[in-house]
Amino acid sequence: MEAGAGGRKERPKPREPAARLERARQRAAQQELKQRQRAEIYALNRVMTELEQQQFDSFCRQMQASGE
Repeated sequence: MEAGAGGRKERPKPREPAARLERARQRAAQQELKQRQRAEIYALNRVMTELEQQQFDSFCRQMQASGE
């Protein structure tokens, strides 16, 4: 009989360092992407808030001009 041919199942090999490094690299890349997206969202929110304020100021000026 061959070695390991009995009723025993072979144990899975422990993770190799290369696979662990690749997974850590992917996790770091995913985290970096999330941080970048978050920064972009905050920047967009700031721009939209400024635009909304400008439009509101313009509206208030128009209302004052038509009321005079």
